[in-house]
Amino acid sequence: MDDSSALDAELVRALVQRLHQLYGSTPRDLERMCWMVVHEHHHGVMPTEYDIREVNEDLYLAVLSDARSGTSLVDGTAGS
Repeated sequence: MDDSSALDAELVRALVQRLHQLYGSTPRDLERMCWMVVHEHHHGVMPTEYDIREVNEDLYLAVLSDARSGTSLVDGTAGS
């Protein structure tokens, strides 16, 4: 089974919504903020300053891609 196809679209949407909930609709450092949200999901806590624990890279890239495309805003609709 291909891991990238196994990603749960609902999970990706939920993490993008969490991203916008925490950092607003246009985070300044999108890559970092997406990584932090995926880290929180994976480890149960936000990373500390020097936290180097790994996260699921496929999930991170899916969240980043979805956040960049603007398909999952807090209300679940595309931007107007």
